[in-house]
Amino acid sequence: QVQLVESGGGLVQAGGSLRLSCAASRRTISSAAMGWFRRAPGKEREFVATISGSGGTTYYADSVKGRFTISRDNAKNTVYLQMNSLKPEDTAVYYCAGRTITIATKQMSEYGYWGQGTQVTVSS
Repeated sequence: QVQLVESGGGLVQAGGSLRLSCAASRRTISSAAMGWFRRAPGKEREFVATISGSGGTTYYADSVKGRFTISRDNAKNTVYLQMNSLKPEDTAVYYCAGRTITIATKQMSEYGYWGQGTQVTVSS
């Protein structure tokens, strides 16, 4: 069973940047598609970004396209989410998730393991 641990969240002013990390342990994620999702206060969890096992394919939610970048370092068993030009509406708990296969997908139900989440708060 893969264990995922997110880090890098915090409080930032609008327009600022944060980089989230998702470190995997107990098992390699080098062949697994990985994703980032978020849950804003009072809202359902939603898709943010996903990356294929090779890193060659990425998809983004329209709301973050051009501002967020997902990447991975398979040697470090870690996935990242670089978030630039942050907006107050980006405030949420951000979750890292993993699949058992290499194909990236936006579908939350396709991810079998999840981290505990890291809080991102963007002040106006």
